[in-house]
Amino acid sequence: MGYLLLLVLLIVAGLMVFSFLTARRIELGLPPEGRFITIMGNRIHYVEQGSGPRTVLLVHGLTGVLQNFTYAMLGELARDCRVIAIDRPGSGYSKRPLRSSASLAVQADVIAGLIDALQLDRPVVVGHSLGGAVALATALRHPDKISALALIAPLSRMPAGGPPGIFASLRIRWHWLRWLFAWTLMLPLAARQRERIMQTAFGPEAVPAHFALRGGGAQAMRPSNHIAASRDLVALEPVLPRLQEGYEDLQLPVHILYGWGDRILDPQEQGRVLADQLPKGELELVEGGHMLPLTQPQRCVEFVRRTLQQTAG
Repeated sequence: MGYLLLLVLLIVAGLMVFSFLTARRIELGLPPEGRFITIMGNRIHYVEQGSGPRTVLLVHGLTGVLQNFTYAMLGELARDCRVIAIDRPGSGYSKRPLRSSASLAVQADVIAGLIDALQLDRPVVVGHSLGGAVALATALRHPDKISALALIAPLSRMPAGGPPGIFASLRIRWHWLRWLFAWTLMLPLAARQRERIMQTAFGPEAVPAHFALRGGGAQAMRPSNHIAASRDLVALEPVLPRLQEGYEDLQLPVHILYGWGDRILDPQEQGRVLADQLPKGELELVEGGHMLPLTQPQRCVEFVRRTLQQTAG
């Protein structure tokens, strides 16, 4: 029995060392690209480019990082706008204290605090996937700080069938177990299931070239990013149903872009129902999957620019 316990401890220790070294290699190869600002105890990493009369704030989704936008969208939008992309609290190089809640309400307040701190002057907030839910929460809690929302494949309500299977490991509710899994089994299991994960996330489209390095794929493999994503997912269940009760009162323009072939979220359940609830909601459906900021960045840029034009003044 003692030898078996020793063997288990050695395996766990080996997996933790492997995870630490992998995370360290990622951090050395892909260091922070931007600056840092502390909002409500959260150390937020952000990248800013461009200038102009309008401002755009880019908010990524679950397991994502700001490179999902800097891959192609940010540079194009920065030609005539001031554009800021952030790592959400706990994601990428942003730090979220353990005592800080991962709820949509708190993340919305962090976004509002960032808007004030950077003097963004009522930006158009672009939210992808879970970032769409964060953008909606920000608009509901702080409508005076935003001019419009441009949502790309947004999460607007809890999926009827629950989260897709590729997110099963994120549903761990005990922090100690979440931490242990992230620092031991997460990387080996992710490597084993990589093909299925990529097909679900990007399909029916192909994974873009250089996604791992330029698009944020490698960053998602850091244990800290997995822990943050797990906290985000678990925190959704008690908050999101209450959030959607307020959509009918949201008076800001909300433009929604969805891919017909999305394998993560249902375009009708998440997009059509949301657009019908909103007083100023518009839905655009296109051929494509869930990761449109990476697979169809130019279409997403045009979508954001149309939102800017329609809300000018």
